[in-house]
Amino acid sequence: MASDLPLVRVVFPDLAAELASLLVEEGEFDLATAIAGLRLVADCGCGDDFCQSFYTADRPDGAYGPGHRCVPLLPAKGMLILDVVDDRIMYVEVLARAPMRDRR
Repeated sequence: MASDLPLVRVVFPDLAAELASLLVEEGEFDLATAIAGLRLVADCGCGDDFCQSFYTADRPDGAYGPGHRCVPLLPAKGMLILDVVDDRIMYVEVLARAPMRDRR
């Protein structure tokens, strides 16, 4: 059940606050508001040591398709890029940043 999955804002409060702030700076107010309800569904799984990306919805079978857009943000360090489908954040790409605390 999705409601059993941990909230991003609880597990990574600093990241959630940063994402919301950066989204406001980009004029993405609806996405900024959505940060409060994002859940950690699964790790990226790539195994790269510079990647801490995660899914906030079920992983798609292939490309996201229609309604998909990337939202690159401008953090002070590293890279943050969101995959958004129909105004829903599906994936948070977290690259080249200091390690976040353990998720589980």
